[in-house]
Amino acid sequence: MDINNFSLMDLFKKKAVVENTVKKNKGVRIDVDDYIKEDAVKCPNCEKLLDKKEVIRKKYICYECGGYFRVSTNNRIRMVADQGSFERWFDDITDANPLRFDGYEEKINVAREKTKLSEAVTVGKCTIYGEEVVIGVCDSRFLMGSMGSVVGERITGAIERATELKLPVFMFCCSGGARMQEGIVSLMQMAKTSAAVRKHSDAGLFYCTILTDPTTGGVTASFASLGDVILAEPNALIGFAGQRVIQKTIGQELPKGFQRAEFLLDHGFVDGIVERKDLRKLLYFLIITHRPNREGQYSNFDKVEHLDFIDKLFGNKMWQNSAKTAWDKIKEVRKSTRPSGRDYMEHIFDYFIEAHGDRYYSDDKAILGGIGLLDGQPVTVITDMRGQTMEECAMRNFGMPMPEGYRKAIRLMKQAEKFNRPIVSFVNTAGAYCGIEAEERGQGEAIARSIMEMSALKVPVVCIFIGEGGSGGALATGVGNEVWILENATYSILSPEGFATILWKDASRAVEASEVMQITATHLKRLGIVEKVIPEYGIASAENCADIADYIKTELKKFLKSYDGKTGEEIAKERYERFRKY
Repeated sequence: MDINNFSLMDLFKKKAVVENTVKKNKGVRIDVDDYIKEDAVKCPNCEKLLDKKEVIRKKYICYECGGYFRVSTNNRIRMVADQGSFERWFDDITDANPLRFDGYEEKINVAREKTKLSEAVTVGKCTIYGEEVVIGVCDSRFLMGSMGSVVGERITGAIERATELKLPVFMFCCSGGARMQEGIVSLMQMAKTSAAVRKHSDAGLFYCTILTDPTTGGVTASFASLGDVILAEPNALIGFAGQRVIQKTIGQELPKGFQRAEFLLDHGFVDGIVERKDLRKLLYFLIITHRPNREGQYSNFDKVEHLDFIDKLFGNKMWQNSAKTAWDKIKEVRKSTRPSGRDYMEHIFDYFIEAHGDRYYSDDKAILGGIGLLDGQPVTVITDMRGQTMEECAMRNFGMPMPEGYRKAIRLMKQAEKFNRPIVSFVNTAGAYCGIEAEERGQGEAIARSIMEMSALKVPVVCIFIGEGGSGGALATGVGNEVWILENATYSILSPEGFATILWKDASRAVEASEVMQITATHLKRLGIVEKVIPEYGIASAENCADIADYIKTELKKFLKSYDGKTGEEIAKERYERFRKY
C-alpha cells in the first residue's frame, strides 16, 4: 500500500473491512484505530495521512507541510540527550490534592494510564555531547501540561539541585497554564519556580527555555519566560491569555499569526526559532558559550578542541546571518557598499549565533547581537546594521536604532557580564531614530540606560567605529575600555548638516562644518577620544574586508590578553577613569 496516495475515504473503507473481519472472527476484539495507526498518522496541520515511520525519522515533523507534531516526554529526551544518559529525579513526588477537589485523583490516574507518566513534567540529569546538564520536559498529554504543586515542586527541585551541582538547565515548556483543580496553590508555583530561577542565575549559571506548542498561562508568566536564552519551535502557540478570552475582552479580530512563535520573535520575546534537526547541536553550542568563566581569564584562545567538534556538528560556520577631506569621509561611510559589522564578523569569529529581542516590545533589526567564538573564546558581539539594498535599509531603519534596539543591547551586555564574556561592539549609525514612536517608547531613557550600564560592566569592552558614528545614538553602544576607529570612519556630536543648521542656521554649510567639527580618525586620535586607528588599505570594501578583519582580529586578541588577571572591579574602574578624564 502506498501511504502517500492513501485518502481519508480509503481509510474509512479500510476501517469497515477490519470491522467486518472482527464480526467474522466471532467477536474477537481488535482495536481498529491502533491497527490503522500502525502504518499511518494524520498531520495535525494539513490533515494529510502520512507514513508514520517517515514522520518519526523526521523527528515528528510532517514531510508534506512542515507542521510540527507534539512530542512525548520520552521522545523529547531521546532527541536531545546522549543515549542512556538520562537520570530521572523526583519521580517519587506524585500525589497532591490541596483543595480536596472532587474527582481530581481520578483524573490524575486516567492521565497516568494514558501517558505512562507520573506527572506533567519529567526532570533529571543527562549529557548532551558529553556535557552534563539538567533538563525538564513538560508533556501536554498529561492534563494539558498544567502546573500543579507536584509540577512546581519537581521543577523547583531540579533547578535547586542544578544550582548545587553548578549545572546549566534546559527546560522544555509545554502547558495550558495553572492547574484549576489546585486553585491558589497552583498560582503559588509561579512564585516558587521563578524564585528558584533567580537563585540559579545569581550563582552565575545558565538557564535556557525551549517553548513548544502550546506554552500559555501561568507557565508563560513564570519559569518559561525567564531564560538567559529563550528558544521556540516553529509555529508554537505561546502567550499568557487565551485567544478566545482576548477576542471576547477586546471585541476585535486578532492579527494573523497572533501568539505564534514567529509573532513573538518579531516582538522581541524570544531569541530565536529553532528547528528540531538543529536543536541538539544548538544546545551544545549554548552550553560551551555560557560556561561560568573564571574572572580574569579573557584570552582562552587555546581552547580550540570545541571548534573541531562544532565543525563536525555543523559542517561550517553558523550564520543565519589617501588624503581625504572630512566631507569625503562622510560621503564614504554613508555608502551602502561599505562593509557592515556583520561582514567583518564573518571573518573575525569562528561561529556566531544571533539573539533576538529586548523581551519588552520588539526585535529592532537596526541592532544585531549574539554570541561568537574568537578562536574558541566566547564573546558577546553587538553591531549596528544599516542595510545595503533599499529593502534591507528600510527593514533595518537605515541603522538608526529604536529604544528596543538599545534595550536588546543592554540585555545582551548584562548577560555577557553574568557569564564573564568580553564584549565587542561595532558602531555604525547616523544616530538614534528620532520620531513619535521612539519618543513614546522612551528613546532618551533607553540611551541613558545603555550608557550607564556599559560604564559599569565588569568585563572587557572594546568598541570599534567602522562607519559613521552619530551623537548619543552611537555613544549608547560605544562606552568601551578602549575605542577604536577605522581609518576613514567618523564620530561626531551630530551630523555636519545638523551642526551647520543649529550653529549657523544654514545646512548648506555642512562641508565647512565637517572640518570644524574634527570628526575624522586623525582628529579623534589626537583628542584622545580613540585609542587605535584601524587601517583600511585604501577604502573599506568587499575586496579588502577580509584584510581589515584580520587586522582587527589580531588586535582583539592582544586586547583580551591585556586583561588577563584583572578583576571585574578593576576593569570597570579603568573604564570609569577613561571617560572621567574628559
